[in-house]
Parts: sequence; C-alpha cells; structure tokens
Amino acid sequence: MVEQALTTARDEILARIRAVDRSAPEPIERRYRRSGSLARAALVELFAARVADYRADVRLVPSGAVAGAVESVCRGRVSVPPGLPDAWRPSTVDVVEDRGLSAHKLDALDGVITGCTAAIAETGTIILSGGESEGRRALSLVPDLHICVVRSDQIVELVPEALAVLDPGRPLTFISGPSATSDIELSRIEGVHGPRTLVVLIVNEEEQ
Repeated sequence: MVEQALTTARDEILARIRAVDRSAPEPIERRYRRSGSLARAALVELFAARVADYRADVRLVPSGAVAGAVESVCRGRVSVPPGLPDAWRPSTVDVVEDRGLSAHKLDALDGVITGCTAAIAETGTIILSGGESEGRRALSLVPDLHICVVRSDQIVELVPEALAVLDPGRPLTFISGPSATSDIELSRIEGVHGPRTLVVLIVNEEEQ
C-alpha cells in the first residue's frame, strides 16, 4: 500500500510538471551600450584613473621612452616574450627571452615585460591573448612584477568593444590591478594568484 501511495504521489507531481507551459521565453532586449563616445585623451585619462584605483603603478610615457621607463622600475633579470618590440627592451637590465622557461626559473626572475591585446577604460582592465608581444599565460602570472605596455590606441571605453576585437579561441587573461584577495575579515592579501606589483606604461604613439 505504501509503495502504491508513493507511486501515485509521484505520478501526480509529474503530471503537474508536464502541465506547466514550457514554451520558449520572449527574447530579452539588451539595453547596455555597445560603443563608447569618449575622445582618445579622455579614454586614456579614465583608463589611467581606474587602473590606479586597483593600486597599480600607472605611467604615461612617449613611445620612444618605454625602455627608459622600464629601467626606472626594474633591476636585475626580467623576461620578455620573443615578439616584444626591441624599442621596449631595456639596455641596462638583463633581459631573458621566454622560450619555455620552467615555473621555477620564472619565479626566480625580478619581473616580466609584456604588451597587451586591448584595455578597457570603464573597468581598468587589461587583456592579454597570448600574442607575440604578450607571450604565454605563465609569463605574466608567475613573476612577482609585471610591467605591461599599453598603447593608447588599444584602449576602448566599454567591455563590448573589447570583446568585439578578441578571438575567443585564444588564451585570454583579464587583468584588473595586481593579484589580490581578501579573507572573511576583508584583510587584503596581494600576490596570491599572480604578480604582487603591476606597472602599466601607457604609450602615446604620437609622442616621441
């Protein structure tokens, strides 16, 4: 009798579920903005301010002064992806090209220099996609110092604009400030998932 009652109850529940209208819902109208309206100078200013909010070191440099800016930040040995432009490579720092360095060797470095694919002004986010000037993900995640060169023409205002230029088949890394996390008491700890220090060099290609 108990088994029969359970079966009856189950059948009743399933009958109610089947009675629910399961037609496709109406499409939701997306009202978010897909393109920004800020001028280039305003984009750079907003991006710099948002990145600084994340406790990153942000510097605006002319295109011909990138190597000098790197030298002012880092000493010792730094690694770079093989495709990093020669003009960005410091002459007074020991530069090691990453051609499959082990995690142990990457961790022993004093820093890493990379470019980026895009940057988002509204969120202060830098996006790497494993390009020639960016290298593999481990290169930007293991060393404790990441110096990232962002050209001003790579900065867009909104997230949809950045997504439109990305290849979803690439290994994407989104960086919003130095690596940090907080425990239940909101104590901030930096350097847990990646570099403890992020230096962003914003380069205006029109300035020399």
